[in-house]
Amino acid sequence: MQSLRSTALNNLSNASDFKVDGSPKITAIFNENVFTLKVARQFLSDEAYKSLAASIKSGKKIDRSMGSHIANGVRAWAESKGVTHFTHWFQPLTGLSAEKHDSFFTLKGDGTPIEEFDGGALIQQEPDASSFPSGGLRATFEARGYTAWDPSSPAFIMEIGEGKTLCIPTIFVSYTGESLDTKTPLLKALVALDKAAVDVCQYFDKNVTRVTATLGWEQEYFVVDAGLSNARPDLVLTGRTVFGHAPAKGQQLEDHYFGSIPERVYAFMRDFENESYKLGIPLRTRHNEVAPAQFECAPIFEEVNLAVDHNTLLMDVMTRVAKRHNLKVLLHEKPFAGINGSGKHNNWSMATDTGVNLLAPGKTPKTNLMFLTFFVNTIKAVHTYADLLRASIASAGNDHRLGANEAPPAIISIFIGKYLTDVLNQVESRVGGKFDEQDEAMLKLDIHKSIPELMLDNTDRNRTSPFAFTGNKFEFRAVGSSANCATSMTALNTIVAETLKQFKKDVDALIEKGEKKEIAIMQIIQKYIVESKAVLFEGDGYSEAWAQEAEKRGLPNVKTTPLALDAYLTEQSKALFESNGIYNHLELEARHEIMLEDYIKKVQIEARVMGELATTYILPSAIKYQNILINNIKGLKDAGMPETAYSNQQQILQRTCEHIMVMSDSVEKMIEARKQANEITDTRERAIAYCDNVKGPYFDTIRYHVDKLELLVDDAHWLLPKYREILFLR
Repeated sequence: MQSLRSTALNNLSNASDFKVDGSPKITAIFNENVFTLKVARQFLSDEAYKSLAASIKSGKKIDRSMGSHIANGVRAWAESKGVTHFTHWFQPLTGLSAEKHDSFFTLKGDGTPIEEFDGGALIQQEPDASSFPSGGLRATFEARGYTAWDPSSPAFIMEIGEGKTLCIPTIFVSYTGESLDTKTPLLKALVALDKAAVDVCQYFDKNVTRVTATLGWEQEYFVVDAGLSNARPDLVLTGRTVFGHAPAKGQQLEDHYFGSIPERVYAFMRDFENESYKLGIPLRTRHNEVAPAQFECAPIFEEVNLAVDHNTLLMDVMTRVAKRHNLKVLLHEKPFAGINGSGKHNNWSMATDTGVNLLAPGKTPKTNLMFLTFFVNTIKAVHTYADLLRASIASAGNDHRLGANEAPPAIISIFIGKYLTDVLNQVESRVGGKFDEQDEAMLKLDIHKSIPELMLDNTDRNRTSPFAFTGNKFEFRAVGSSANCATSMTALNTIVAETLKQFKKDVDALIEKGEKKEIAIMQIIQKYIVESKAVLFEGDGYSEAWAQEAEKRGLPNVKTTPLALDAYLTEQSKALFESNGIYNHLELEARHEIMLEDYIKKVQIEARVMGELATTYILPSAIKYQNILINNIKGLKDAGMPETAYSNQQQILQRTCEHIMVMSDSVEKMIEARKQANEITDTRERAIAYCDNVKGPYFDTIRYHVDKLELLVDDAHWLLPKYREILFLR
């Protein structure tokens, strides 16, 4: 009987590439399956259209009386495209999206069948919430939860095979009003940032009435053959390889980066891009990433809420479309050891309704002062709440990635480049914080002078920086590839909102004392530069010298998720989120509990997979090879051959025996450690036990000896597809 590995390799050799029919013009299919305002204009009455447009553009609540009118228009549009079912599409605290489909079909009282979609079904639904994570916010028997329509993110039609479903983006809250999803707190954070940023913008431009946070994510991912992936139980169950020796060739030649896209992967890319365009996801770039079998795509910038929805959708689309090509998309942060992991770089900025990017240097002293204000406030926010930003990207998967192979370390620092460092140094150097009318010249000459370099080349070349300024935006590079962007974006927008609120208080206090507005602003900017410069770092984030220096600066260096998540429950974080209306203390505690449970379960699954593979895959193969060596040595001895004839075999046998023994003993000890961890009732302590007593002492040890056996055991007896096959064979 063939092993799954050999079957997958045979199938791969005989496979023909999947072809994508045609190359439609992007503009012809973009938003094809989205209920845009342009579509709404065709299917809604004037009154209903105005109500919907006002909600989307300015956040006004839609009158419930308009709900049925809008619902009828949405249904008419959906039915014209062959849709029979609808769903409230939401993002619970599982890290994924969720949906429950209902048909437009219903029966009248006399049994007459009709198609119906009323306003109540559009605006609100009541899914059973008992099996979604709640972190103790409600008991299982109190399962009621509500989904409520989010008009700011347009409805769309999801095509799965021949079926089509109308999806209504919604928030998800408990019966008592607490948020049970990632979208609700994100929307609240965006409102908080809008208000705080507008208040500060009023110093510079009274015409600004709205500030929108923007996001451009970069999605990294691996693509491997589905047959080879299915022959790896660890990839199937955990999304990463718990074993696997590095191949002779990895990424050391750097020949994959920006190289020619393999034809089979190219067909897959074109296919999922077309599906994405129909859903309004504005994908712009695609390319090979550094590691073999690793790729990236990125869209045009959008408002944060819509960008988050689109990224969540994209991950679903990519996963489904890959199956059509007999491929597997791996979104885990570190699916393979020894090569680059995958991140989801969050490029974040703020834009006014007057068309100004607040993080883009300007051409006049006034616009540069506004840029400097928001630039320094962001730095101050990251410095003050570095522990919270670290917590926002913490996960079991990201723990494997952070700190190696071009992924940033766990220490949150900011890279801003030489030119802006010089600008901040000049502002800081003003003795006693004294500024006068001549500072307009400084702003004009020194900051404006750097603009050509900013536009040409003053971008992030420091791949070890978790948070980097890249010309007209900050790039939060530490976010993991499988993460929902909403978590980190909620934290970032909230801390910047809080910092801007404090900035306005500080500036107003000086103005009330008689200081000129521009001088007051410069004095507070200088104060913030001095207070937060410890977070600025331009060097090698991997060096031990940086870890020591960061400790001297007072920067947190929390390397594991269970400890990083503590930042959510500090008095500082509770005050931050409650004062801005993002989370109450119950919601914070619930999320802390949920994220700890998620960590425990993922490490637990990995431990079980390691034990099973070591016992049922590795051990039998190693023993078979062990017996071959024994029989060979015995045969040579019986033939009267001198010891030199089989001394090498004896050495190989000895090494094989040692690796088997240590691997088996370590698996047994790991299982016992897991049992002991499971007996701990406190969730945080159980998570720490899984980290320190299960993962820490045993994962790397077991892997080391299994990977050594991979180099010793006859290739014909090895059951798991090897790195050289998974990464290089398509």
